[in-house]
Amino acid sequence: MLRAVLMSLAVVFAAPVLAQDWPTKPVRFIVPFPPGGSVDPLARLLGVKLGDSLKQQFIVENKPGASGSIGAAQAAKSPPDGYTFLFVFDTHAVNPSLIPNLPFDTAKDLAPVMLVGTAPMAIATNASKPYRSFDDVIKAAKAKPDSVTYGTVGNGSLGHLTMTLVQQAAGIQLVHVPYKGGGPMTQDAIGGQVELAIGSVAVLAGHVKGGKLRAVAVTGDKRSHVMPDVPALAEQGFKGFSALAWWGIFAPAGTPKPIVDKFHAELVKAVNLPDVRKTLTETLGMDLQASSPEGLQKWLTDEMQRWAKVVKDNGIRPD
Repeated sequence: MLRAVLMSLAVVFAAPVLAQDWPTKPVRFIVPFPPGGSVDPLARLLGVKLGDSLKQQFIVENKPGASGSIGAAQAAKSPPDGYTFLFVFDTHAVNPSLIPNLPFDTAKDLAPVMLVGTAPMAIATNASKPYRSFDDVIKAAKAKPDSVTYGTVGNGSLGHLTMTLVQQAAGIQLVHVPYKGGGPMTQDAIGGQVELAIGSVAVLAGHVKGGKLRAVAVTGDKRSHVMPDVPALAEQGFKGFSALAWWGIFAPAGTPKPIVDKFHAELVKAVNLPDVRKTLTETLGMDLQASSPEGLQKWLTDEMQRWAKVVKDNGIRPD
């Protein structure tokens, strides 16, 4: 018993020293998506800034597959020593209800660090199409059911689930066209192969500004600062409606709290650097949150509950 007490005391007193010295070797950032997109550049940007401030390497490892769950599983099974962190996108909250038999517990096997930011999605159409508001989409769908198509980045994606709720609220039936990513979806929207596309404002804003696409709505409860002229669905008859993409950072469960706290403090400094803030808000279209770990945990819990109901009620299956 005395030996156990002494070992416990050693851990308690060693933790602050461990956090003070951390990191003493390269830190791994697992990105569960391919290079490109929005999660990868976020991790790389923060890795550079943290490397400057902490004088250690932060190495991004892309582990794509199964909507981010393959990389998340690897992070969940990594040693909780402060040298592995996971960057996630909004699919992280959908996967538990969408993918059967995940090899980890999303709520328990990963410790929250920070909700970096949120962003509405945009619903856009080819500039030559007749839709100038979402009300035009509703009218077309009611006049000719199952004639209006919309593209997303896949079955069970946040865009798919959001459009499912929107259709139910509007009493319309659209035709879902799932793609393997934002690139091919956007190209087909520009080419007019699909009537509508729903994707992050970061993916679609450039094409809207360039005149190739016209945005008819954003999915937040307010307008996006990167698309200030585009009304939110909440302004177009969907009172109180909001569905947001989001970016978060987790650690393997059991990572010492002093290390998580130090990492969190360094992240707050990094996201508030003027050049980082500009990239995240203007290029990626984020509304910065820089939340506490507790804030991220609450966000995750709420998102998991909301989208699990949509998946179950509508019998949605992964690609």
